[in-house]
Formats: sequence, C-alpha cells, structure tokens
Amino acid sequence: LVHFTGSAEHNVALRHRARERGWSLSERGLVPLDEESAAPMTFATEADLYASLGLAAIPPELREGRGEVEAAEAGELPHLIERSDLRGDCHSHTHWSDGRESLEVMVESARAAGREYQVLTDHSQSLGIANGLTPMRVEAQRRTVGELNERFAAEAAAGEVPDGADPAFRLLHGTELEITVDGTLDYPDDLLAAYDVVLASLHVGRRQPRKQLMARYETAMRNPHVDIIGHPSGRKIGVRPDLDLDWEAFYRLAAETGTLLEINGSPARLDLDESRIRAATEAGCRFVIDSDAHERADWAHLDWGVAIARRGWVTRDLVANTL
Repeated sequence: LVHFTGSAEHNVALRHRARERGWSLSERGLVPLDEESAAPMTFATEADLYASLGLAAIPPELREGRGEVEAAEAGELPHLIERSDLRGDCHSHTHWSDGRESLEVMVESARAAGREYQVLTDHSQSLGIANGLTPMRVEAQRRTVGELNERFAAEAAAGEVPDGADPAFRLLHGTELEITVDGTLDYPDDLLAAYDVVLASLHVGRRQPRKQLMARYETAMRNPHVDIIGHPSGRKIGVRPDLDLDWEAFYRLAAETGTLLEINGSPARLDLDESRIRAATEAGCRFVIDSDAHERADWAHLDWGVAIARRGWVTRDLVANTL
C-alpha cells in the first residue's frame, strides 16, 4: 500500500531512510542489506512501516515527495481536514439560474443531510447563459429564502424537524457574482450589502491580458461586500486551461483583504488545485470548500473538495466553513 500510493519521489526518500538503517526497501517489504536473500519483513499496517523508519504515519494524500518525510520525522505533519469538519456549503445553484432542480428540493436535501447551513448562490444578471438574476428577481428570491427559514424555525419550535436535520438549519442568501469583462461587479453595492454571502467569479473575458485579469480580481477582492473568490483559476479539466494570473500577487491580495479562496469540489474543476492551495496557505490565505452543486447528487462534490484540500496540506483552521 505504501509503495503504490506514494509517488516515486516519496518512495525514493523512504528507501534512502531504510538504507541508512541497514535495510533494503521495496514493494515486497524490508530486507537486511547484508542478507538480501532473506524473506522480506512486512507489516500489519502502513503506520507500522513508517514507525520502523522512525517516522510518524504519513497520510496517503501527502506521499508526494514535497516535504512530508521531513515533517513526519520532526513530528510536524498537519492534522488534515476531514469531511465531518464541514458544517455548511457556500456554493449551490437551483432552477432560479442554471441549477437542475428547484430551490425547495435542493434546500430540503441539504437540510436532510444534517448540515447547519447551505448558501444559495445562483448567478448574477450578466451571465446570460446561466439565466442570471436581475435585481427584481434577487428581491423575489430573498423573500422566498426568508419564507423557507421562517418555516424551518417554526418546525424546530414545534419539534417537527425531519430525521437527520439540524434544528438550527438556515438557508443563507448568496450570489455567484460575475466579475464582468469591463472590470466592474454585476450588482451595485447596496444590493450586495443585503446578501448573506457574496461569492465572486470570473467566467467571461478569459483571454484578456494578465494585467487586465488581475485588475478585475482586485476590484472584487477590494470590495467590502465580496467574501469569497469562486474557482479562482477558472479551469475545467480537459476543457479549458487556467487563467493567466500573477498568482503570487493574487495570493497576497487575498490575504491582505481577507477574501476567502474557494476549493471547488466539482470534478470538472478541483480548483484551487493542491499546489496552489499550498502556495496560498504560505501567503496567509484561508479557504472555503464547496460543492458547486447544480442538483442533489452534486452534494458528493464536497468529498472531492476535501480530498484536494487534504492533498494541499489543509487543516481545519484554514477553512471558514468548518466554523
């Protein structure tokens, strides 16, 4: 298991440690260097193998040859985030924009899953392909969200909460706010201020020069109403590449403004990826892990989000939706 879940670099580091201790390590086990014909010594667990090499057990997600062996030797491996640490999800869509199911169906499903809150983030008005919400539709949706929360509160007061649901569950009103081609935000500040959560994303004008793309992101991050940058690189795996950004400047800006960066669990995105997550962490950034759900089955994307976060050495304290 250790051999086949570790990268070549990780396995080379383990073999080096084994040789320093007089052993030859291969996928078959440990053999004394001076008795190479001896039967290999094997172990009941992966942790036992690591212990034999003087190391704390290294989680499979970290076996990449990126400092994990040194951290294990020093007792400094991170306690990686777990799926159970997430208390809510900050990115989801419904029939109001480009989701494939109704608001009521989506929120009842999120509630039944036992989470404490779900943030509704249907698209803003300029993203025509996603049936983005005009300000008038925003107000209508806000009323619907309020009515649902009143119903949930009444059911909790009457002791009529569905099995598995959190009695304090709330639907939070959010938006996936478009950062438009000309660098402005899709809604005015007074409308943004009325939202519980604002997640800003960039979908169009992807081929603009780096300086222009960075200016658009800076506009969003410096706006006091923007909480999160959604799927920051904009990639879709096998479909379109990353945006051409100055990533070091991007991380510095997010850290300076306190803007959370999304780890989007959609299998089409997995964005940020693990290398950028680590770089962002080193720059002082914090994250949310989201499903970007467009139907109930997409809640499972939270598992992928946690998986990519773990590959990026993310701990619970770095993720806002563990709070």
